[in-house]
Amino acid sequence: MKNSSNRLNKYGFDRWRLDRPDFDCPDGHTVARVVAVHRDSYVLTDGEQEFPAELMGKIVYSADSPLDFPAVGDWVLAVLYDGGAFAIIHEILPRTSVLKRKTPGKKIDFQLIAANIDLAFIVQSLNDNFNLRRLERYLVVVNESQIVPVVLLSKTDLIDPETVSSRISEINRIMPDLTVLPFSNKNEEGLRSIHRRMKAGMTCCLLGSSGVGKTSLLNKLAGENRFCTRDVRKKDGKGRHATTSRQLIRLDGGAMIIDTPGMRELGLLSSETGLAETFDEIAALAGSCRFGDCTHEHEEGCAVLQALADGRLAKERYRNFLKMSRESVYNSMSYRQKRQKDRAFGKMVKSVMKSKKNRR
Repeated sequence: MKNSSNRLNKYGFDRWRLDRPDFDCPDGHTVARVVAVHRDSYVLTDGEQEFPAELMGKIVYSADSPLDFPAVGDWVLAVLYDGGAFAIIHEILPRTSVLKRKTPGKKIDFQLIAANIDLAFIVQSLNDNFNLRRLERYLVVVNESQIVPVVLLSKTDLIDPETVSSRISEINRIMPDLTVLPFSNKNEEGLRSIHRRMKAGMTCCLLGSSGVGKTSLLNKLAGENRFCTRDVRKKDGKGRHATTSRQLIRLDGGAMIIDTPGMRELGLLSSETGLAETFDEIAALAGSCRFGDCTHEHEEGCAVLQALADGRLAKERYRNFLKMSRESVYNSMSYRQKRQKDRAFGKMVKSVMKSKKNRR
């Protein structure tokens, strides 16, 4: 395991092992990292080469939710065949973080975005895409996963310096501890500051809507036009997808970065920690409410409503907090109900099959 461990350290394996110093790879298995996911197949790296892989049947048939399947950034135990031409994934190793969202649409379930992420770059463009409420939603998702967030404001070349400073101030006014870095892919202003955030062995990811410049930034960080980009639509200024799948790329400086497709919908599911960390001033005020189960909507003695009334809490931020809190609670309850129904159905099927077997 020692030689393979050294190879994998350039993909961040040593950072993963900080919490698991006694881990050892079982005989006949190889530790590998998932660098791409394509529907039912995967691409792994052992630190030297990449190879296609599939899941062993036991994982597929015992999975309870999408969280039981590998994501880009996962560490796995695999068995190699034909001299490393192909692999079967036998186990997903414990994750240090899981970046996830609610599945788009009406279905109530988790969708995995990436795993074992150290830092998340949340990208918004300084023109029509800039939106504090959307930024808060991304921060809830990132904070829920215990990942360090950094906000990147793109397209400084299209905006005058006064407006750039004003929008940074808008963010810092409500989230003073949040790191905000403006940049331009066109004139490369601010790119050095982004590079400095990415340390060797660290795994980062890019999050944001389509058209904000994520893939162009990735090309700049990689030092070449490795990935396809598309211009925003001239009719409405909205972005068009350039990235269609998630993949992990290792940069020359030793950091890794995961590009993700633009997200038009970022639903919340079980996000209590993310909400508390993103809206930390509301969480602090809630501790002074008269009732422990205060909803912060109509109760007497509510410290949050008092802060809203005297101007210490912005109305827009308060409304967004309530909106996302309700969404998280509703989706969490629906998810639990779904899981209970799935388990009940599974027990019924097993009972029917057992009954048929006994009659034979």
